[in-house]
Amino acid sequence: MGVSTFLALKYLRPKRSVASVITVVSVLGVLLGVAVVVIVRSVMTGFGDVWREKILDFKPHVTIQGPGGDFITGEDDVAESLRRIPGVVSVNPEIMTRVMFSSRGRVLAPVLIGIGGDDVRKAYSVGEPVAGTFDLEPGGVVVGAELARALRLFVGSEVTVCAPPLPDEVYLPRKWKVTGIFSSGHHDYDADFVLADLESTRDLTGTEEGVSAICVKTESPADERKFNAVYDEIVKTLTDTRRRFRVLNWKDADRQIFNALAVETNMTAILLLLISLVALFCVMNTLLVLTVQKTPEIGLLKALGFGRLKIMGVFLVHGLVQCTIGVVLGLLASWAVLSNLQRIVSWLAKCGMEVFPAEIYKLDEIPHHIVASDVVWTVVIIYIFGVLASLVPALIAASKDPVKALNE
Repeated sequence: MGVSTFLALKYLRPKRSVASVITVVSVLGVLLGVAVVVIVRSVMTGFGDVWREKILDFKPHVTIQGPGGDFITGEDDVAESLRRIPGVVSVNPEIMTRVMFSSRGRVLAPVLIGIGGDDVRKAYSVGEPVAGTFDLEPGGVVVGAELARALRLFVGSEVTVCAPPLPDEVYLPRKWKVTGIFSSGHHDYDADFVLADLESTRDLTGTEEGVSAICVKTESPADERKFNAVYDEIVKTLTDTRRRFRVLNWKDADRQIFNALAVETNMTAILLLLISLVALFCVMNTLLVLTVQKTPEIGLLKALGFGRLKIMGVFLVHGLVQCTIGVVLGLLASWAVLSNLQRIVSWLAKCGMEVFPAEIYKLDEIPHHIVASDVVWTVVIIYIFGVLASLVPALIAASKDPVKALNE
C-alpha cells in the first residue's frame, strides 16, 4: 500500500468532526445519484422494450407497397414467393382504409384492415381475444377493446360500416357483425383499428382486385442481425420479380416514436447525472475541509520531502474512495429497489400516491430492464466527475507552502 493510499484511508476513519459528517453526506449523495440514474434508466428502457414489443406484435415488420401508393396486383404470387423465405412467419395481402363506424347513434372513424392470406393471429399477435374469436368471416369484423367500449359493442353486435366515397362514386353502407374483440395493450391500436376479411373489404370499397400493401411478419424483428438478413432476402426476392415496389421495415415506419423515446431516455439520464453533480460538489467540500484541517500535516509531509504528486495523490484517492463506496452502495440500492419495485408501487398506492395507474398505462406492473452498458456508462461518468471534484482540493493542498503550513 502506498503512502498516499494509506493516508487517504486514515483520513476516512470516522471521527467526531465536521469533516466526517460531510464525508457521510457525500457518500450518501453519490449513492442516491447512482441509484436514481440506474433505476430511471432501467424503467425507461423497460417501457421502451414494452412499447416496441407491442408495436411489433400488432404492426407488420415489413410493408410492401406499390410505387406512389398504387395498388399491388398479382399479390398472391408475390406473397407465395415471400413465404418461401426462411425467417418469414406470415405474409398477408391487405387493404387499409379509414371508414365510418356507427352503432346506437354513435359514430367513429377507425382504420379498417382487410386481411387475406395467413392466419390473422400470426399477422396480429395480440394474445387471446377478449371476447369472441379472431376468425374473419364474411360480413364479420374484429374490433379493439377501446373502440368496442366507445361504441358499446359486444360479440354479435351489428354495426353500420361506410367506406369513404371517391369522385363520381358512392358506396352503400354495409351491416357487419362483431365476431371478436381484441386488446393489444396499446390504446391507439385498440381504439383506432378494426379487422375484416379481404373480400368483405373489397366489397365495401368497390375494389375488384389488388391490395394496398403486402404485410410481412418475421421471426426475430428485434434482433438486428437476423432481421436485416431476412429483410435483405425480401428485397432481393422482390427485385427478382422485375416489378417496382416500395419496401418499408418497422424501423422506418415508426422511426419517430422510437427516436422520441430514445431522446427522452437520454435527456432524462443527462438531467439526473447533472443532479448527481450536487453530490460530487459535496465530495469537493469534504476535501476542502480536509485540506484546512490537515494543513500542519501537509506542511510536515512536504518538509519531509513528499512531492506535489504524492500530496495530490492523498486527496485524489480520498475522493475516489468516497465515490467507490457511493457507487457500490448505489448499485446495491438500485438492485434492491428494482427487485421490489412493484411492492413499493403497491405500498405507495395504499398510501394514496398512485404513481402507476394501470388504466392509463395498460400494464400490470412497471417494466424495467437493466442494461449493462447503461450501468457502466453511469459509473464511468461518476468517476470522471469524482476525479474533477477531487482535483481542485488536491491542487490546493499540493501548492501549500510547507513553512506557512507548519505555522498554522
